[in-house]
Amino acid sequence: MTERENITGAEALLLSLLEEGVTDLFGYPGGAIIPLYDKLYDYTDRINHILTRHEQGAVHAAQGYARATGRTGVCMATSGPGATNLITGIADAMVDSTPLVCITAQVAASLLGTDAFQEADIISMTIPVTKWNHQVTSAAELPETIAKAFYIARTGRPGPVVIDITKNAQTEILDRFAYTPCTGLRSYCPEPVVDDESVDRAVELINASRRPLMIVGQGVELSGGEADAIRLAEKCAIPMASTLMGLSAVPTSHPLFVGRVGMHGNVAANEMTQQADLLIAAGTRFSDRVTGDVSHYAPEARVIHIDIDAAEHGKIIKPDVSLVCDARKALSALADKVSPCHERPEWMETAQEAYDRERRYVIDRAVAPAEGDITMGEAVDKVASACGGEAVIVTDVGQHQMFASRYSRLNRTRSFITSGGLGTMGFGLPAAIGAKVGRPDRQVVLFVGDGGLQMTVQELGTVMQSGISVKIVVLDNGYLGMVRQWQQLFFESRYSFTTLADPDFTLLASAYGIASRRVCERDDLEEAVKAMLAHDGPYLLDVAVEREGNVFPMVPAGKSISSLIFSELNDGK
Repeated sequence: MTERENITGAEALLLSLLEEGVTDLFGYPGGAIIPLYDKLYDYTDRINHILTRHEQGAVHAAQGYARATGRTGVCMATSGPGATNLITGIADAMVDSTPLVCITAQVAASLLGTDAFQEADIISMTIPVTKWNHQVTSAAELPETIAKAFYIARTGRPGPVVIDITKNAQTEILDRFAYTPCTGLRSYCPEPVVDDESVDRAVELINASRRPLMIVGQGVELSGGEADAIRLAEKCAIPMASTLMGLSAVPTSHPLFVGRVGMHGNVAANEMTQQADLLIAAGTRFSDRVTGDVSHYAPEARVIHIDIDAAEHGKIIKPDVSLVCDARKALSALADKVSPCHERPEWMETAQEAYDRERRYVIDRAVAPAEGDITMGEAVDKVASACGGEAVIVTDVGQHQMFASRYSRLNRTRSFITSGGLGTMGFGLPAAIGAKVGRPDRQVVLFVGDGGLQMTVQELGTVMQSGISVKIVVLDNGYLGMVRQWQQLFFESRYSFTTLADPDFTLLASAYGIASRRVCERDDLEEAVKAMLAHDGPYLLDVAVEREGNVFPMVPAGKSISSLIFSELNDGK
C-alpha cells in the first residue's frame, strides 16, 4: 500500500490510478482539469497518456483498450462540453458491458448550481448509462472513490463508471494519502453463487437433448470462460454459434463452430436455432438482433440461460433453467457433470447442408465474384487470409461491420471489437487506436466505411502524434451503406440523404503523415493488402467497392429468423 503526505488531490488521483495498475489512459485537457494535467506532467514516465482529438475519441479508445486487453479502460475529460462529449461512448460501454473509469472535471464546489462557465450536471446526465457515478468535492474522498470505481467497473457484469471531480478537490492538500484497493461493498454482490440444483436441472436437459445448440455471447469472453465453453461443447458434441459480441470467444475454425446467429448471421446458426430442442445461451442477453420475432424464436427448444446479470433472465426469452452466475463457473460446472456424447452425425449434417446452401447462394457471390467491382466481402476475405486468424479485428458500424463479422477468421480470444448494442458510427478508428495501445504485440486491423470514418476522422491526428501502427481498411462505396440497403429493400430504393461526397482519403492520410493507397481493381487487391500488413507503421488502404452491394443473408426487422432473405430477389429461398 502506497502512503504519502501533503500531496494535492490531483496527485492522489494519479497515485490511485497507479495502484490500480493503470499504465495507459486517453484524454483531452481543458480549463477545469488543468490541475490534474499539470501533475500528470510529472508522471509521464509511469503513465502513458494518449492525447485524442476529441473526447468521444478518448472514450472509444478506452473501450477498444478494455476489449482488447481485458483490463479497465480509463479516459479523462474536462467539465461541461468535455464531459458531455463522453456520453455516447459511456452509453455504448454500458450496453456492451465494457469496464471503463471515466474521469471528468467539474467547476469548483462553491460554484456548483450557479451555471458557472462550463458547468454541466454530468452526474444526472449519466445515471441511466453507468453502473455507478459519483461526484468528488474534496481531495480526501479521492482514494476511496477511485478504489470503489475500479471495483464496480470490472466486477460482475462489467460497465462504465463516471467520477466527476471538482476543481478544488484537485488542488486541495491531502495530509495523508493511503490507498487500499476495494474488495467488496456491502450493497453490491457482483458474483452470484452457482446454484447446484439449477446446474443439475441443466445437466439433465443437456443429457436428454438430441439437437442441442450453444450460443456463445460476450459474457463467455468477459468471464474467461472460453476454454470451458469449448470443453462442454466437445464433451457433448454440441454445435457452437456466436452472437456478434461473442465472436472470437471460440475459434471460428473450430469444427463445432457453425457461425453467427441473428439478423445477418449464418444460415446454419439460425436454422439450427429454429430446429434445436435445447439452447444453451451463455453470456448473452437475447438481443432483438439475435431473436427476431420472439414469438417464433426457437419454437422447439428448451432454454438454459447463463448470465451474471439477473435482470437479463426472462426479460426477452423465458428460460427453463436460469443460471444467474459467472459464465465461466457455470460452464465449468456443466462440463464437469454432463455425460459424454462423442458425436451427433445427423445434427451436424444439418449444419453442413445449411453451410453448403449458404456458400452456393451467398458466400461465393460475396467473396469470389466472377465479375464487377470489388465487393466488401472479398476485401474482408483477402485481409482474413493474409492475417491467418491472428489479428485483432476492429470495426465501425454498418455494412462493412456485418461483412467483417461474417468473413473474418478469428483464432484467438479478444480478437473482434465492435459496437454492438448501441451501434455507434465513429466507434471504429478510436477503438482501433485503443486496441493497438493495449496490444502492441498484435496486428490490429480496422474495417470502416467511408461514412463512419468521417465521424471521427480527426483521430488520424492521434495516430500520427502517438505513432500508433493501426491498419485502416476503408470499404468505400460512397453511401451510408446499411441505411441505403434498407432503403433499397424496404423503401422502394428512395435513397434519401444516404449518398456521400467523400474526400480523397489517401490525400487526407498523407496530410497526417500516414502511408496510404487506393485500390480500384480486383487484380491489385491481394498485393495491396499484403503491402499494408507488411508496412512498419500505420497505413490506410482505401478500397473502392461496389456502390450498391448488399450484405446477405438478412432477416428483415421484426420477422422470424426463419425469414431469411438471400438476395435482393431472394433467389436462394
